[in-house]
Amino acid sequence: MPVAVEDFMSPRRYPLAVGGLERGLARVAGIDVDLRTFLAHVHGLAALLPEGRHAINLCEDRYRFLVAFCAVALRGQVNLLPPSRAIAVVADVQRRYAETWCVGDSALDPAPPGYFRLPATLPQAQGPMPWLEENRCVAIGFTSGSTGAPAPNPKTWGSLQTSTAQNLQALQDLWGRTLPEVVATVPPQHMYGLEMSVLLPLLGPARMHAGKPFFPDDVAQALAQASAPRLLVTTPVHLRVLVESGVRLPPLAGIVTATAPLPQDLAIAAEQRFGIEVREVFGSTETCIFARRRTAHEAAWDLLPGVRLEPQPDGTRVHAPHLPLPVTLADLVELLPGERFVLRGRRADLLEIAGKRASLGDLTRRLLAVAGVQDGVVVQLAPEPGHPVGRIAALVVAPGCEESRILQALRAEMDPVFLPRPLRKVAQLPRNETGKLPRDAVLALLQG
Repeated sequence: MPVAVEDFMSPRRYPLAVGGLERGLARVAGIDVDLRTFLAHVHGLAALLPEGRHAINLCEDRYRFLVAFCAVALRGQVNLLPPSRAIAVVADVQRRYAETWCVGDSALDPAPPGYFRLPATLPQAQGPMPWLEENRCVAIGFTSGSTGAPAPNPKTWGSLQTSTAQNLQALQDLWGRTLPEVVATVPPQHMYGLEMSVLLPLLGPARMHAGKPFFPDDVAQALAQASAPRLLVTTPVHLRVLVESGVRLPPLAGIVTATAPLPQDLAIAAEQRFGIEVREVFGSTETCIFARRRTAHEAAWDLLPGVRLEPQPDGTRVHAPHLPLPVTLADLVELLPGERFVLRGRRADLLEIAGKRASLGDLTRRLLAVAGVQDGVVVQLAPEPGHPVGRIAALVVAPGCEESRILQALRAEMDPVFLPRPLRKVAQLPRNETGKLPRDAVLALLQG
């Protein structure tokens, strides 16, 4: 039978999920949900969803987020994943995209326009395994806003399939051949959370824990509910709290961390405390994950298969199998033999004042090293009228430690032109759910 020319031109398609219909996909409130039930939930919910072009997915329960995510895609709509669920952030995203409604799993007051709350019991309907075209845009993730306004980054179904396969290559040796259960402290709306705690169970040999534990005892309880091998997906901020809390965790296959640089001393402490490898992954909303390292033992990063870096004057160009076009990041790298690299900072972090150079990252590390400082950040303010460069400022969490003593300690560690002024003590830094610091929130505290 002759093959039509358009058959060669048709885009490749991928299934909505992988594995047999009986395989365990998620653990929801202590109950196992198999792939067959999940598909029935997706088909049932898709029939109820509003018309539109975009849906802002605000679900906090990880399984309900996944069902809504797939139901929206099945309807041919695009999931919008804002950097936070704050009212102003959601409203801004709605203004930027036509025909946008919101879906969530809890009562919101006030609720955003066009808010659709999932039923307490998810509807079910029979239907076949959906297949989506590889070039179908299923989601738009937004950067955290730590360096400015959140920027959109479209993701196609084909790119998410490929990046998930790469993530498996980066992590699968932690648990071997047994299906791991993923417990995550990061929200599913964040690209790292989406990759590790949503797409990995959907498109790979893993199972999802539906919760989003936050406090140490909650994390320990969620891990105790999970089946071995257990994989904890978290951030440096959460990991430090876990280590310092003294909480006991059940045996783990590994701990994965991202969203901010992981200090080596924290990685070592976590490995000693929990008796398991802590693996740091490197990526961004723009690129997804493309490198890994064991931070307790090495400073260099290993690139994932097929990834190539190309240093640029203003950053680094990333080539990867899941990226349709290269993406340039602000990170500066030094390439090493054997598909490895070392981070050398970010172009936006580099400072030059009165002919002297420093970086915001290094200044922040020096601030955090001061005795009594629990958390802190150093930033550069916008230049004032008549001044060529902006002042250096800092927020610091240091109960019982005077600002003057902190500045005195910093004078021994940095050139006077880089001393933060103002240096303001606060009860806590305005970190978001992944531990990042939106610049506008930092500036608001400094100006307050």
